Formats: sequence, C-alpha cells, structure tokens
Amino acid sequence: MTTNKLKKISTVSIYGIPVCKWGMSDTVQYLTDVIISRVPHQVITANPIMVMAALDDPSYMTIMRNAELVVPDGTGVVWAAAKVGQPVQERVAGFDLLHEMLRVGENYQWKVYLLGSTPEVIQETARRLQIQYPGIEVVGYRDGYFGPNDDDTIIQEIRVLSPDILFVARASDTQEPWIARYKEKLAVPLMMGVGGSFDVISGKTKRAPKVFQKLRAEWLYRLLSEPTRYRRMLALPQFVAKVLRDKDNVTKVT
Repeated sequence: MTTNKLKKISTVSIYGIPVCKWGMSDTVQYLTDVIISRVPHQVITANPIMVMAALDDPSYMTIMRNAELVVPDGTGVVWAAAKVGQPVQERVAGFDLLHEMLRVGENYQWKVYLLGSTPEVIQETARRLQIQYPGIEVVGYRDGYFGPNDDDTIIQEIRVLSPDILFVARASDTQEPWIARYKEKLAVPLMMGVGGSFDVISGKTKRAPKVFQKLRAEWLYRLLSEPTRYRRMLALPQFVAKVLRDKDNVTKVT
C-alpha cells in the first residue's frame, strides 16, 4: 500500500522478504509521515526465527512479503544483509521503535491502543506508558486471551476509538497473521507486533543488559534467562547455516 506522500522504502531481499535498510531515525520519520497520512501500515520486526518460519509456511511468507514495512529487528537479519552485500544501516529493535514512536507521538498527541499479553501485564503496561509519555493518550487496551469469535468485537472497539497506533503483543505466529487478516478493517495507520515488549515495560521481565545489547547477543540473554526457549532458538544457527549455504540465492524470491 503506497501513496505519493510517502518516501520509497529502501530494502534488501532476504528470501523474498523486503527488509528495510534504514536506521532508526529514518524509520521513525517515515512512520511519522505514515500516521499523518493515515495510510494503514503493518510493521513487522523481522528476526531469523520469523524468516525460518516463513520459509516453512507459505502463508506466513505471504504475510511478511505483503507487510508495508519490515524492519531488521534480529541481529541475524542484519548479519545476513551484510553477508549478501546489501547492508542495512543498523538494527532497528522493535522494543526501541515502540518507545521512539511514543516519544515522537507526544508532539502530536497520538492515540494508542494496546492489545495482548495477560490482564495484569496489559493493565500495568498501559499505566506505565501513560506516565512515561503523558503527551500521548492510551485510549484502550485488552489482553490477548481471545479467540476468533471475539475478533469482530475487538475490531469494532478499535475502530470506534480510532487510535493512531496499535501495538499487538502476542506470539509471532499469531500477532502477524491477526494484523494482516484485519488491517483493512482496523484502519489504524501504524499496526505493529511487539512480542514480549509489554512484559518488559510492565516490569514482569527484564530486557537484556546493555553489554548484551552492544554485543548483539540479546538472544543469548533470553536463552540464559529462559532455558525452555532452546527449541525455538535452534532456528538461529539453522538460519546462519542456510544463508552461508545459499550465498547468492538469499536475495532471490523463492
């Protein structure tokens, strides 16, 4: 979905997924223009686990390829782009992008809706974000414990509240498909899956220390903190091996 008012996105193809090359500053400016223009955008924060899932599931691949903006959230995606000779400017972490958009949003009094996680986490997240960014308005929130029969009710509530930003915190195999399925009905300018960000914002969990962030090893901190994630993390070395094996074919659409 494009409009003449919006800048053309510079991308690198990672297995047909158009990953944005911009850094945080350009990404924030673009999404600011998106909200002002009221053009609905699904933003996906791509990591190797999601890319590997897309390679195994054609419907998920379609969702990633059709998203209006895919940012390089995972260090592995940043590495892959450099490996194929089309480096991105920097990693654009979804957690940081969330905060940057709210910081800018204070200047515009943007309205925000939060969807996902547990009742306790979502309520505390809404409270803390409203305190941290008093210039924005958290117009509504709902936990992630709902099924397909509840979708119409949730969509109607969001449409009535007409937020500028919708953050969805569910599992990646749920949040991206949900946004993709309903983004036209939702008609929110910025719709972004934020995974476990609400857990961190609410204080339920901690983000990786700065040293892990600087070493681009937040994934290692998460694995050490939650050893049960090891099965999911197996996708990381698999992704690296696949990129090294495929070489010139990484940038081709499959």
